[in-house]
Amino acid sequence: MFTNYQYTVDTRFIRYAQIDTQSDPQSTSFPTTEKQKDLSRLLVKELHEMGITDAEMDEHGYVYATIPANTDKQVPVICFCSHVDTSSDSSGTGVKPIVHRNYDGGDIVLPDDQTVVISSREHPYLASKKGDDIITASGTTLLGADDKAGVAEIMDAASYLMTHPEVKHGAIRILFTPDEEVGRGVEKVDMKKLAAQFGYTMDGGELGSLEDENFSADGAKITVYGVSAHPGAAKGKLISAIKIAGEIVDALPKDGLSPETTEDRDGFIHPVRISGTVEKTEIDFIIRDFDTSSLEAHESFLRRVMDKVLDHHPGARATLKVTEQYRNMKEVLDQYPQVTANAAEAIRRAGVQPLKMSIRGGTDGSRLSFMGLPCPNIFTGEMALHSKHEYVSIQDMQKAVQTIVYLAQVWEEKA
Repeated sequence: MFTNYQYTVDTRFIRYAQIDTQSDPQSTSFPTTEKQKDLSRLLVKELHEMGITDAEMDEHGYVYATIPANTDKQVPVICFCSHVDTSSDSSGTGVKPIVHRNYDGGDIVLPDDQTVVISSREHPYLASKKGDDIITASGTTLLGADDKAGVAEIMDAASYLMTHPEVKHGAIRILFTPDEEVGRGVEKVDMKKLAAQFGYTMDGGELGSLEDENFSADGAKITVYGVSAHPGAAKGKLISAIKIAGEIVDALPKDGLSPETTEDRDGFIHPVRISGTVEKTEIDFIIRDFDTSSLEAHESFLRRVMDKVLDHHPGARATLKVTEQYRNMKEVLDQYPQVTANAAEAIRRAGVQPLKMSIRGGTDGSRLSFMGLPCPNIFTGEMALHSKHEYVSIQDMQKAVQTIVYLAQVWEEKA
Protein backbone atom coordinates (compact mmCIF):
# COMPACT_ATOMS: atom_id res chain seq x y z
CA MET A 1 0.00 0.00 0.00
CA PHE A 2 2.91 2.36 0.68
CA THR A 3 5.28 1.00 -2.00
CA ASN A 4 5.42 4.18 -4.10
CA TYR A 5 4.34 6.66 -1.44
CA GLN A 6 6.54 9.73 -1.02
CA TYR A 7 6.51 10.31 2.72
CA THR A 8 6.49 13.90 3.97
CA VAL A 9 6.93 13.05 7.65
CA ASP A 10 10.66 13.86 7.69
CA THR A 11 10.39 17.24 5.95
CA ARG A 12 7.39 18.15 8.07
CA PHE A 13 9.21 17.19 11.24
CA ILE A 14 12.29 19.21 10.34
CA ARG A 15 10.07 22.22 9.61
CA TYR A 16 8.14 21.89 12.86
CA ALA A 17 11.25 21.28 14.98
CA GLN A 18 12.66 24.69 14.06
CA ILE A 19 9.67 26.48 15.61
CA ASP A 20 10.23 27.25 19.30
CA THR A 21 7.21 25.91 21.20
CA GLN A 22 8.66 25.44 24.67
CA SER A 23 6.05 25.52 27.44
CA ASP A 24 6.67 27.15 30.83
CA PRO A 25 5.93 25.23 34.06
CA GLN A 26 6.01 28.46 36.09
CA SER A 27 3.41 30.27 34.00
CA THR A 28 -0.23 30.49 35.08
CA SER A 29 -1.57 31.50 31.65
CA PHE A 30 -3.03 29.09 29.11
CA PRO A 31 -1.26 28.19 27.01
CA THR A 32 1.73 28.85 29.21
CA THR A 33 3.58 30.41 26.25
CA GLU A 34 1.99 32.14 23.27
CA LYS A 35 4.72 30.90 20.93
CA GLN A 36 3.17 27.42 20.97
CA LYS A 37 0.43 28.88 18.79
CA ASP A 38 3.00 29.61 16.05
CA LEU A 39 3.13 25.90 15.22
CA SER A 40 -0.60 25.43 15.74
CA ARG A 41 -1.35 28.16 13.18
CA LEU A 42 0.99 26.51 10.66
CA LEU A 43 -0.71 23.15 11.18
CA VAL A 44 -4.14 24.66 10.50
CA LYS A 45 -2.80 26.21 7.30
CA GLU A 46 -1.31 22.90 6.14
CA LEU A 47 -4.50 20.99 6.99
CA HIS A 48 -6.52 23.46 4.90
CA GLU A 49 -4.08 22.92 2.04
CA MET A 50 -4.82 19.17 2.25
CA GLY A 51 -8.51 19.91 1.79
CA ILE A 52 -9.48 19.49 5.45
CA THR A 53 -11.85 22.44 5.53
CA ASP A 54 -12.90 22.46 9.19
CA ALA A 55 -9.38 22.72 10.63
CA GLU A 56 -9.26 25.44 13.28
CA MET A 57 -7.26 26.70 16.25
CA ASP A 58 -9.25 27.90 19.24
CA GLU A 59 -8.29 30.67 21.66
CA HIS A 60 -6.39 28.20 23.87
CA GLY A 61 -4.14 26.96 21.06
CA TYR A 62 -5.90 23.63 20.45
CA VAL A 63 -6.13 22.49 16.85
CA TYR A 64 -9.24 20.51 15.84
CA ALA A 65 -9.77 18.97 12.40
CA THR A 66 -11.72 16.19 10.69
CA ILE A 67 -10.80 13.73 7.96
CA PRO A 68 -14.29 12.96 6.66
CA ALA A 69 -15.56 9.38 6.49
CA ASN A 70 -15.53 7.71 3.08
CA THR A 71 -17.54 4.60 3.95
CA ASP A 72 -21.23 3.83 4.33
CA LYS A 73 -20.55 1.80 7.49
CA GLN A 74 -21.28 3.20 10.93
CA VAL A 75 -17.72 3.43 12.21
CA PRO A 76 -16.82 4.83 15.65
CA VAL A 77 -15.15 8.23 15.40
CA ILE A 78 -11.50 7.90 16.40
CA CYS A 79 -9.08 10.67 17.28
CA PHE A 80 -5.32 10.97 16.84
CA CYS A 81 -3.64 13.39 19.25
CA SER A 82 -0.14 14.84 19.73
CA HIS A 83 1.21 17.85 21.60
CA VAL A 84 2.99 20.81 20.04
CA ASP A 85 4.98 21.98 23.07
CA THR A 86 8.47 20.90 24.03
CA SER A 87 10.02 20.43 27.46
CA SER A 88 11.61 23.22 29.48
CA ASP A 89 14.41 20.84 30.56
CA SER A 90 16.63 21.94 27.67
CA SER A 91 16.57 24.94 25.34
CA GLY A 92 14.12 24.83 22.45
CA THR A 93 15.31 28.06 20.84
CA GLY A 94 17.19 27.88 17.54
CA VAL A 95 16.82 24.15 16.99
CA LYS A 96 18.91 23.01 14.00
CA PRO A 97 17.86 19.50 12.95
CA ILE A 98 20.60 17.41 11.31
CA VAL A 99 19.91 14.29 9.25
CA HIS A 100 22.55 11.56 9.57
CA ARG A 101 21.94 9.43 6.48
CA ASN A 102 22.62 5.69 6.61
CA TYR A 103 23.71 5.85 10.25
CA ASP A 104 26.85 3.75 10.77
CA GLY A 105 26.04 2.48 14.28
CA GLY A 106 28.70 4.50 16.10
CA ASP A 107 28.71 7.57 18.32
CA ILE A 108 27.19 10.78 16.96
CA VAL A 109 29.18 13.93 17.79
CA LEU A 110 26.98 17.03 17.53
CA PRO A 111 28.73 19.87 15.67
CA ASP A 112 27.68 22.97 17.63
CA ASP A 113 28.96 21.53 20.92
CA GLN A 114 31.30 18.63 20.35
CA THR A 115 31.20 17.70 24.03
CA VAL A 116 27.65 16.50 23.36
CA VAL A 117 28.01 12.95 22.06
CA ILE A 118 25.10 10.59 21.52
CA SER A 119 26.82 7.36 22.47
CA SER A 120 25.62 4.13 20.90
CA ARG A 121 26.85 2.40 24.07
CA GLU A 122 24.65 4.53 26.32
CA HIS A 123 21.77 4.43 23.84
CA PRO A 124 21.45 0.79 22.77
CA TYR A 125 18.27 1.50 20.81
CA LEU A 126 20.25 3.93 18.65
CA ALA A 127 22.82 1.21 17.95
CA SER A 128 19.99 -1.00 16.68
CA LYS A 129 19.10 1.66 14.09
CA LYS A 130 22.26 1.12 12.00
CA GLY A 131 21.40 1.87 8.37
CA ASP A 132 18.48 4.17 9.26
CA ASP A 133 18.43 7.90 8.67
CA ILE A 134 18.70 9.54 12.10
CA ILE A 135 17.68 13.11 12.94
CA THR A 136 19.37 14.90 15.86
CA ALA A 137 19.71 18.48 17.03
CA SER A 138 23.05 20.28 16.70
CA GLY A 139 24.26 20.10 20.31
CA THR A 140 22.91 23.27 21.95
CA THR A 141 19.18 22.43 22.14
CA LEU A 142 16.78 19.57 22.43
CA LEU A 143 15.38 18.25 19.15
CA GLY A 144 11.66 18.33 19.89
CA ALA A 145 10.81 14.87 18.60
CA ASP A 146 8.74 14.75 21.79
CA ASP A 147 6.24 15.31 20.37
CA LYS A 148 6.73 16.95 16.99
CA ALA A 149 7.48 13.48 15.61
CA GLY A 150 3.91 12.56 16.54
CA VAL A 151 2.57 15.78 15.05
CA ALA A 152 4.41 15.17 11.77
CA GLU A 153 3.23 11.56 11.63
CA ILE A 154 -0.41 12.52 12.07
CA MET A 155 -0.03 15.22 9.40
CA ASP A 156 1.57 12.82 6.90
CA ALA A 157 -1.07 10.16 7.62
CA ALA A 158 -3.80 12.77 7.13
CA SER A 159 -2.28 13.70 3.78
CA TYR A 160 -2.19 10.04 2.77
CA LEU A 161 -5.82 9.43 3.70
CA MET A 162 -6.98 12.58 1.91
CA THR A 163 -5.25 11.50 -1.31
CA HIS A 164 -6.02 7.76 -1.18
CA PRO A 165 -9.82 7.39 -1.10
CA GLU A 166 -9.47 3.66 -1.78
CA VAL A 167 -8.51 3.28 1.91
CA LYS A 168 -11.90 3.12 3.59
CA HIS A 169 -12.31 4.69 7.02
CA GLY A 170 -14.79 6.38 9.28
CA ALA A 171 -14.58 9.99 10.43
CA ILE A 172 -11.21 10.75 12.01
CA ARG A 173 -10.65 13.63 14.37
CA ILE A 174 -7.25 15.29 14.76
CA LEU A 175 -6.31 17.04 17.98
CA PHE A 176 -3.08 18.96 18.63
CA THR A 177 -2.62 20.22 22.19
CA PRO A 178 -0.39 22.75 23.96
CA ASP A 179 1.18 22.41 27.42
CA GLU A 180 1.42 18.61 27.68
CA GLU A 181 4.92 18.92 29.11
CA VAL A 182 3.64 20.92 32.09
CA GLY A 183 0.78 18.49 32.77
CA ARG A 184 -1.97 20.75 31.45
CA GLY A 185 -2.29 19.42 27.92
CA VAL A 186 -5.99 18.57 27.90
CA GLU A 187 -7.10 20.99 30.60
CA LYS A 188 -9.28 23.01 28.24
CA VAL A 189 -10.13 20.47 25.53
CA ASP A 190 -13.73 20.84 24.39
CA MET A 191 -14.82 17.20 24.45
CA LYS A 192 -18.18 18.04 22.89
CA LYS A 193 -16.43 19.73 19.97
CA LEU A 194 -13.94 16.86 19.68
CA ALA A 195 -16.87 14.42 19.42
CA ALA A 196 -14.76 11.25 19.21
CA GLN A 197 -15.47 7.90 20.82
CA PHE A 198 -11.94 6.48 21.04
CA GLY A 199 -8.50 8.01 20.71
CA TYR A 200 -4.78 7.42 20.34
CA THR A 201 -1.95 9.66 21.44
CA MET A 202 1.06 9.50 19.14
CA ASP A 203 3.70 10.13 21.80
CA GLY A 204 5.49 6.82 22.43
CA GLY A 205 9.11 5.87 21.91
CA GLU A 206 10.65 2.84 20.26
CA LEU A 207 9.31 1.16 17.15
CA GLY A 208 6.24 -0.98 17.85
CA SER A 209 5.62 0.23 21.39
CA LEU A 210 1.98 0.33 22.46
CA GLU A 211 1.30 1.69 25.92
CA ASP A 212 -2.03 1.11 27.63
CA GLU A 213 -0.87 1.69 31.19
CA ASN A 214 0.75 4.59 32.99
CA PHE A 215 1.49 5.79 36.49
CA SER A 216 -1.28 7.03 38.71
CA ALA A 217 -0.07 10.35 40.05
CA ASP A 218 -0.58 12.75 42.92
CA GLY A 219 1.20 15.93 43.84
CA ALA A 220 2.03 16.71 47.45
CA LYS A 221 3.15 19.87 49.18
CA ILE A 222 4.68 20.00 52.65
CA THR A 223 4.65 23.49 54.16
CA VAL A 224 6.96 23.91 57.14
CA TYR A 225 6.37 26.83 59.53
CA GLY A 226 9.34 27.92 61.62
CA VAL A 227 10.01 30.88 63.87
CA SER A 228 12.04 33.82 62.63
CA ALA A 229 14.36 35.83 64.83
CA HIS A 230 17.25 38.23 64.34
CA PRO A 231 20.28 35.96 63.88
CA GLY A 232 22.28 38.06 66.32
CA ALA A 233 19.84 37.29 69.11
CA ALA A 234 18.40 33.98 67.90
CA LYS A 235 19.62 31.53 70.52
CA GLY A 236 16.70 29.55 71.88
CA LYS A 237 14.27 31.44 69.66
CA LEU A 238 14.92 30.81 65.95
CA ILE A 239 13.48 27.65 64.37
CA SER A 240 14.55 27.35 60.73
CA ALA A 241 11.86 26.04 58.38
CA ILE A 242 14.58 25.70 55.73
CA LYS A 243 16.64 23.31 57.85
CA ILE A 244 13.58 21.28 58.85
CA ALA A 245 12.61 20.94 55.19
CA GLY A 246 16.12 19.70 54.45
CA GLU A 247 15.82 17.11 57.23
CA ILE A 248 12.51 15.86 55.81
CA VAL A 249 14.07 15.35 52.38
CA ASP A 250 17.15 13.72 53.91
CA ALA A 251 14.94 11.32 55.90
CA LEU A 252 13.46 9.80 52.74
CA PRO A 253 14.76 6.31 51.84
CA LYS A 254 18.16 6.21 50.14
CA ASP A 255 17.79 2.73 48.63
CA GLY A 256 14.23 2.79 47.30
CA LEU A 257 11.02 4.71 46.74
CA SER A 258 12.79 7.25 44.51
CA PRO A 259 13.11 7.62 40.71
CA GLU A 260 16.85 6.94 40.82
CA THR A 261 16.41 3.61 42.65
CA THR A 262 13.27 2.17 41.02
CA GLU A 263 12.23 0.72 37.66
CA ASP A 264 9.48 -1.27 35.94
CA ARG A 265 6.35 -1.17 38.13
CA ASP A 266 7.93 0.35 41.26
CA GLY A 267 6.43 3.58 42.56
CA PHE A 268 8.21 6.49 44.23
CA ILE A 269 8.06 9.72 46.24
CA HIS A 270 10.13 12.44 44.57
CA PRO A 271 10.86 15.96 45.89
CA VAL A 272 10.98 18.28 42.88
CA ARG A 273 11.18 21.79 44.35
CA ILE A 274 12.08 23.52 47.63
CA SER A 275 11.49 27.22 48.19
CA GLY A 276 11.05 29.49 51.15
CA THR A 277 12.50 31.33 54.11
CA VAL A 278 13.38 30.66 57.73
CA GLU A 279 9.76 31.33 58.66
CA LYS A 280 8.05 29.29 55.94
CA THR A 281 9.43 26.72 53.47
CA GLU A 282 7.54 24.59 50.93
CA ILE A 283 8.58 21.23 49.48
CA ASP A 284 6.79 20.01 46.34
CA PHE A 285 6.67 16.27 45.68
CA ILE A 286 5.38 14.04 42.93
CA ILE A 287 4.04 10.66 44.04
CA ARG A 288 3.73 7.84 41.49
CA ASP A 289 2.58 4.21 41.34
CA PHE A 290 0.86 1.97 38.80
CA ASP A 291 -1.47 0.76 41.55
CA THR A 292 -3.68 3.73 42.43
CA SER A 293 -4.40 2.34 45.89
CA SER A 294 -0.67 2.44 46.67
CA LEU A 295 -0.58 6.22 46.37
CA GLU A 296 -2.33 6.54 49.72
CA ALA A 297 0.28 4.28 51.34
CA HIS A 298 3.10 6.43 49.92
CA GLU A 299 1.38 9.59 51.16
CA SER A 300 0.92 8.10 54.63
CA PHE A 301 4.61 7.20 54.68
CA LEU A 302 5.53 10.77 53.73
CA ARG A 303 3.33 12.09 56.55
CA ARG A 304 5.07 9.80 59.04
CA VAL A 305 8.46 11.04 57.89
CA MET A 306 7.29 14.65 58.31
CA ASP A 307 5.86 14.00 61.78
CA LYS A 308 8.98 12.17 62.96
CA VAL A 309 11.22 15.07 61.93
CA LEU A 310 8.89 17.57 63.62
CA ASP A 311 9.13 15.62 66.87
CA HIS A 312 12.69 16.96 67.14
CA HIS A 313 11.62 20.59 66.62
CA PRO A 314 9.14 21.77 69.27
CA GLY A 315 7.61 25.05 68.23
CA ALA A 316 7.62 24.23 64.52
CA ARG A 317 4.66 22.84 62.62
CA ALA A 318 3.98 21.54 59.15
CA THR A 319 1.09 20.64 56.87
CA LEU A 320 0.83 18.10 54.06
CA LYS A 321 -1.58 18.75 51.18
CA VAL A 322 -2.15 16.12 48.48
CA THR A 323 -3.59 16.96 45.04
CA GLU A 324 -4.77 14.38 42.53
CA GLN A 325 -2.99 14.73 39.17
CA TYR A 326 -3.88 11.79 36.90
CA ARG A 327 -4.72 8.10 37.03
CA ASN A 328 -3.65 4.88 35.29
CA MET A 329 -5.46 4.78 31.95
CA LYS A 330 -5.57 0.98 32.13
CA GLU A 331 -8.47 1.34 34.58
CA VAL A 332 -10.49 2.70 31.64
CA LEU A 333 -8.91 0.81 28.73
CA ASP A 334 -9.59 -2.58 30.28
CA GLN A 335 -13.27 -1.81 29.72
CA TYR A 336 -12.66 -1.30 25.97
CA PRO A 337 -10.18 -4.02 24.91
CA GLN A 338 -10.88 -3.42 21.21
CA VAL A 339 -9.11 -0.04 21.37
CA THR A 340 -5.72 -1.54 22.21
CA ALA A 341 -6.35 -4.69 20.14
CA ASN A 342 -7.02 -2.64 16.99
CA ALA A 343 -3.82 -0.67 17.53
CA ALA A 344 -1.82 -3.88 17.89
CA GLU A 345 -3.34 -5.17 14.63
CA ALA A 346 -2.42 -1.94 12.83
CA ILE A 347 1.17 -2.15 14.08
CA ARG A 348 1.40 -5.73 12.79
CA ARG A 349 0.04 -4.66 9.38
CA ALA A 350 2.88 -2.13 9.26
CA GLY A 351 5.26 -5.07 9.52
CA VAL A 352 6.25 -4.43 13.12
CA GLN A 353 5.87 -6.57 16.23
CA PRO A 354 3.73 -4.77 18.84
CA LEU A 355 5.52 -4.20 22.15
CA LYS A 356 3.06 -3.82 25.03
CA MET A 357 4.66 -1.41 27.48
CA SER A 358 3.87 0.66 30.55
CA ILE A 359 4.64 4.37 30.87
CA ARG A 360 6.64 5.41 33.91
CA GLY A 361 5.05 8.81 33.58
CA GLY A 362 1.90 10.48 32.35
CA THR A 363 0.33 11.23 29.00
CA ASP A 364 -2.50 13.27 27.56
CA GLY A 365 -4.07 9.87 26.84
CA SER A 366 -4.40 9.16 30.54
CA ARG A 367 -6.45 12.25 31.24
CA LEU A 368 -8.43 11.87 28.02
CA SER A 369 -9.31 8.31 29.02
CA PHE A 370 -10.88 9.58 32.23
CA MET A 371 -12.61 12.38 30.30
CA GLY A 372 -14.51 9.81 28.26
CA LEU A 373 -12.07 9.12 25.42
CA PRO A 374 -10.28 5.76 25.98
CA CYS A 375 -6.84 6.56 24.61
CA PRO A 376 -3.68 4.38 24.60
CA ASN A 377 -0.31 5.63 23.37
CA ILE A 378 1.44 4.57 20.13
CA PHE A 379 5.14 4.79 19.18
CA THR A 380 6.60 7.73 17.26
CA GLY A 381 10.33 6.89 17.33
CA GLU A 382 11.21 9.75 19.71
CA MET A 383 14.12 8.79 21.97
CA ALA A 384 16.36 10.38 24.67
CA LEU A 385 13.62 12.86 25.45
CA HIS A 386 14.03 16.33 26.99
CA SER A 387 17.76 16.45 26.28
CA LYS A 388 20.41 17.50 23.78
CA HIS A 389 20.86 13.78 23.04
CA GLU A 390 17.36 13.48 21.60
CA TYR A 391 17.06 11.63 18.30
CA VAL A 392 14.52 10.00 16.00
CA SER A 393 14.73 7.56 13.10
CA ILE A 394 13.01 8.62 9.87
CA GLN A 395 12.19 4.98 9.18
CA ASP A 396 10.50 4.68 12.60
CA MET A 397 8.42 7.76 11.80
CA GLN A 398 7.39 6.26 8.47
CA LYS A 399 6.22 3.10 10.23
CA ALA A 400 4.17 5.27 12.60
CA VAL A 401 2.51 6.92 9.59
CA GLN A 402 1.63 3.49 8.25
CA THR A 403 0.26 2.46 11.64
CA ILE A 404 -2.13 5.44 11.74
CA VAL A 405 -3.45 4.66 8.25
CA TYR A 406 -3.84 0.94 8.97
CA LEU A 407 -5.55 1.72 12.25
CA ALA A 408 -8.18 3.83 10.49
CA GLN A 409 -8.67 0.91 8.09
CA VAL A 410 -8.97 -1.68 10.90
CA TRP A 411 -11.74 0.26 12.61
CA GLU A 412 -13.68 0.45 9.34
CA GLU A 413 -13.26 -3.23 8.60
CA LYS A 414 -14.48 -4.25 12.06
CA ALA A 415 -17.47 -1.91 12.10
